[in-house]
Amino acid sequence: MTTTSRPSVQDVDPTTLDAQRAEQPEADRPRATRADIVVKGRNVEVPDHFRIYVSEKLSRLERFDPSIFLFDVELFHERNRRQRKACQRVEITARGKGPVVRAEACADNFYAAFESVTAKLESRLRRTKDRRRVHYGEKTPVSVAQATADLIDESLFQPGGGAHEHPDESRGRESDEHTEYAAGPGHIVRTKVHPDTPMTVDDALYQMELVGHDFFLFHDKETDRPSVVYRRHAFDYGLIRLA
Repeated sequence: MTTTSRPSVQDVDPTTLDAQRAEQPEADRPRATRADIVVKGRNVEVPDHFRIYVSEKLSRLERFDPSIFLFDVELFHERNRRQRKACQRVEITARGKGPVVRAEACADNFYAAFESVTAKLESRLRRTKDRRRVHYGEKTPVSVAQATADLIDESLFQPGGGAHEHPDESRGRESDEHTEYAAGPGHIVRTKVHPDTPMTVDDALYQMELVGHDFFLFHDKETDRPSVVYRRHAFDYGLIRLA
């Protein structure tokens, strides 16, 4: 009888990480996070040294939003349709009192993917902090283009890039969802119930950029109808409203 073991995160020697931490000045060493961190692998074994590495990196991001109470980190192997080898994908979702902030990245190994995704998440959290400062300071609000300039992932505009290749990226606890696994293509495998919170088009565009999606379904405060904002080419946006 032959058994198949699940792949594991073993791209970096844990002793190397310990040596790097020891070389850091005491003031620069990461502190324990206040938020809960949930690290899970989809058919991937996650060793303890990687969980420690994740905790140390995410502890640096809490300064942008002290209200964050949970970091959801998910790792999984993803088959690259253009290459024979699989890439390693990491997704992080930060949940606090404000809007959900999400980022994802793919690389040859999980450590490289995690470095990339934390950089994206930091950029988005930084922009949300700046946006709060503008609103609370009663200054002139910035435009959506300015507020989301650093949030846009240019890989979405490359051939084959974007959310359409990763239908599972819309997962999240901010809505109710049910997933089924079909035997073949052409089936609805995910049902998601989105919160019916009235908001402006500007807020919908902002939240779409925070989660890194190509579209965002929302309740339009102006028309009191369901509407969809979506990303077009050349960093423009589109809006679909029901008649």
